[in-house]
Amino acid sequence: MARARYKSLVDSFAADIRAGRLIPGTRLPTHRQLAAQERMSLVTASRVYAELEAMGLVSGETGRGTFVREISLPPGLGIDQQAVATDMLDLNFNYPTLSSQSELLRAALRQLASSGDLDALLRYQPHAGRPHERAIVARHLSHRGLNLAAENILLVNGAQQGLAVTVMGLLQPGDVVAVDALTYSGFKILAESYHLELVAIPALSDGPDLAELERLCQRRQVRAVYCMPTLHNPLGWVMSESQRHRLVALAREHGLLIIEDAAYAYLAEKPPLPLASLAPESTVYISGFSKNVATGLRVGIVAAPEKWIPALERAIRATTWNTPAIMTAILCEWIEDGTVMRLEDEKRQDARLRQSIAREALSELNYIGHPDSYFLWLPLPEEVRADRIAAALLKERISLSTAEPFATSVHIPHALRLALGSLPLPTLREALTTVKRVIQLHCYL
Repeated sequence: MARARYKSLVDSFAADIRAGRLIPGTRLPTHRQLAAQERMSLVTASRVYAELEAMGLVSGETGRGTFVREISLPPGLGIDQQAVATDMLDLNFNYPTLSSQSELLRAALRQLASSGDLDALLRYQPHAGRPHERAIVARHLSHRGLNLAAENILLVNGAQQGLAVTVMGLLQPGDVVAVDALTYSGFKILAESYHLELVAIPALSDGPDLAELERLCQRRQVRAVYCMPTLHNPLGWVMSESQRHRLVALAREHGLLIIEDAAYAYLAEKPPLPLASLAPESTVYISGFSKNVATGLRVGIVAAPEKWIPALERAIRATTWNTPAIMTAILCEWIEDGTVMRLEDEKRQDARLRQSIAREALSELNYIGHPDSYFLWLPLPEEVRADRIAAALLKERISLSTAEPFATSVHIPHALRLALGSLPLPTLREALTTVKRVIQLHCYL
């Protein structure tokens, strides 16, 4: 019990520092004061501060005490976006967590420590993951309408690495890839790094303009199409069944590789079948457990036809060799005992609640968002510039993204992308109310 209290106190301090409730420079109680305050031994109080210092959250200064450090990077540093101070209210990145997750991890680590498989976890693993864990993940994906063998699954270090090994293994620099005019920023920067040519497909209200994609394929030698059919980031659409069949038909007609990004697909209840189910011979399905379980648990999934597995394994070997076995062991245990399904259900409810808060706080503003998603898209009135709004909100201690990181077309709309999954609910309501106030103020400037 004392150990649980000690760890809980570390977690509590860490959460307060990261959320800005304990600001940089704050002097914490002395070791003796903390011990008396928490009714623990002096040795245990010293361990609390030692762990916080090892995490880079506090610094002990001889003769002066223990102080909260200035943390230069936010908890969810994004791709190609500026870091913000830790006292900012973060509407830029999604790292949805539930209150029970720290204890879940603690219990999982205790169970792992007492298991008989520890020696195996210390060795190099197969590039694609251990066979029994690939089978567990394949069974998990059956809940999303995918009928896959373990041999079709590769375990990677998060969905972002899944995208990277797909690009490295299956595409060549100079290849033309069709993408949505607004798309996931992580794929955009990956494509730029690998010298792919991205060609933007305009968006309709419920998905990409497939007629424009067809015209593009008639004009250019398109190698692949990158898409998010279920809970698109940032626009939140879920493509209809008929749209999916049409996209698959286009891919077959023009020999396109389909890269299906399903990072947020778990949030949508009963969506149409994945593209990988409709066209298993030409689709790479990529997902992960960062959003539905925890962002720090870097386990991702690449599901692909057998013909592409060797090239993908080679890309894994060239980058990380294998996914750390400790993380995959924990994740697979949580799949098996139902924890992952329970977390997905709870986060789906959490996302709906956050969307309802957004509807109330942003009333009178037009925005685009799915009722089950952790983000929304906020087009700005014609006379309002996105960069001015973002700068004004930084002065209000609110960080969010403009359209620029997501835009693949020449025209970049004046819009904001708001991530709803990171702030406590009362703070989220307060931040969104401020966003509305700042936008309305600028409408009259």
